[in-house]
Amino acid sequence: MARGRADGSPRKRLITTLLVLLVVGALFYLYFQNSGSSSIEYGSKSLKTGGDDSAIPKTIPVCDDRLSELIPCLDRNLIYQTRLKLDLALMEHYERHCPMPERRYNCLIPPPPGYKIPIKWPKSRDQVWRANIPHTHLATEKSDQNWMVVKGEKIVFPGGGTHFHHGADKYIASIANMLNFPNNNINNEGRLRNVLDVGCGVASFGGYLLSSSVIAMSLAPNDVHENQIQFALERGIPAYLGVLGTLRLPYPSRSFELAHCSRCRIDWLQRGGILLLELDRLLRPGGYFAYSSPEAYAQDDEDRRIWREMSALVGQMCWKVAAKKNQTVIWVKPLTNDCYLKREPGTQPPLCSSDDDPDAVWGVKMKACISRYSDQMHKARGSGLSPWPARLTAPPPRLADFNYSSEMFERTRKIKPDTVRNVMDMKANLGSFAAALKDKDVWVMNVVPENGPNTLKIIYDRGLLGTTHNWCESFSTYPRTYDLLHAWTIFSDIMEKECSPEDLLIEMDRILRPKGFIIVHDKRSVVLYIKKFLPALHWQAVAISNIEQDSDQGEDDAVLIIQKKIWLTSESIRASEE
Repeated sequence: MARGRADGSPRKRLITTLLVLLVVGALFYLYFQNSGSSSIEYGSKSLKTGGDDSAIPKTIPVCDDRLSELIPCLDRNLIYQTRLKLDLALMEHYERHCPMPERRYNCLIPPPPGYKIPIKWPKSRDQVWRANIPHTHLATEKSDQNWMVVKGEKIVFPGGGTHFHHGADKYIASIANMLNFPNNNINNEGRLRNVLDVGCGVASFGGYLLSSSVIAMSLAPNDVHENQIQFALERGIPAYLGVLGTLRLPYPSRSFELAHCSRCRIDWLQRGGILLLELDRLLRPGGYFAYSSPEAYAQDDEDRRIWREMSALVGQMCWKVAAKKNQTVIWVKPLTNDCYLKREPGTQPPLCSSDDDPDAVWGVKMKACISRYSDQMHKARGSGLSPWPARLTAPPPRLADFNYSSEMFERTRKIKPDTVRNVMDMKANLGSFAAALKDKDVWVMNVVPENGPNTLKIIYDRGLLGTTHNWCESFSTYPRTYDLLHAWTIFSDIMEKECSPEDLLIEMDRILRPKGFIIVHDKRSVVLYIKKFLPALHWQAVAISNIEQDSDQGEDDAVLIIQKKIWLTSESIRASEE
């Protein structure tokens, strides 16, 4: 049985109801606050506060303005300074390398000069404030591909990409047409829900999928196009900083119906096809890989060689061509293990050993082998999942791996105000918080701790997205990318691991947008401890519940809802006025 949240118990359902009511109150509070003053606070290079508790810092320094886009575990300056010996050919320099505690900045990340509250969804899909991401090099570099265009104070996204200059919507419809999906709708009547877009650019492909009730994890490294994922998140599109390098991607096996690569510049033949085999691990039975690249259509000798070798490789992996048209080929995976078992002895790539866990991902090296399906999937000739949206509440077959009951999927209330877009559930368990938000214009990054039950596969089976993470380390995202953080017993968990709650608070401040919310649900003593840090962080309590009970009644849970104020450093103010 999983530790932490027991979604199905009556007490937890009651707590969840209370929590949702508090969220509603907090979001209404945000709405009325926004209709009045802007609540901008101005500070020097540190945020000074009073307080009687000597254990609580009276000042938390503000980072240098040059660190306004710091990603601690993807910091190239750290790699240079520590002289890590990394294999650039294997993309190790784009993988996570976290600083030791003594090298952490431990300061609050300032917003850039002129920062504005992000444009709300759905308008944000097509435009963002230039001041929030003051980088326009992609507009120049990709000007012939319609990635983005600078228009005054805004950056506009026409919906183009390297392979779909005339719009992602037309390109998506063409893929559906190639696969003979009804009405050229990519969701295939709800049977295609989860997509992995590799080398996503500014994530227009994923952004345009959302209108078809398809959700994509848009993936790209912090490379020469270093702000592409930042633009995606600013637009309100699900995205994650990651790379197909040496480590497994932080997603469980059989998570996606479709993987997509549009001129993603990946050498799929390297190391015995290990990167294709990683996609194979992630694709569900009968899943597709849509590949748009010169190798699929060009006639020069090198492209034809790559095409022959890639075709041979996927053939040995039991993939078949589902469709090929113009510049795009779509392969499909088998529904069962039959093809794998009929291969000649010694055929490469081999099947993974029986003791390999395809769902083990945190810090696990990729393996150049084929992950066969479970007996359940093999017998069912597929994943056995209901079409979307029924799969959100229908118990998935893999639920049996955790001895959970179907009542854990029941929810009685939903959040009403439309004031947030990017949400993170920091300890998602079965994804019930995300499920409660199904009818809202939000998306949720469901995070499952690396050392607990691997319920992330249940989250993907429900048609949701998520990742694995260790909250003793920094998360792989840019500053100011989430509107709401949901922290259920996270602080108690990291204290048990002897990690610093102060470091986590500073990390949460880094990834939270100004005027965004945090919901802390933890032991009462922990919540009271966290509450003492609010002034130093320039956060304010919006709502609080169950905090004043007598201590002799036991260590019951308490809920604290926090809002982050918007503040500027004196340097930012001067830069904005120049």
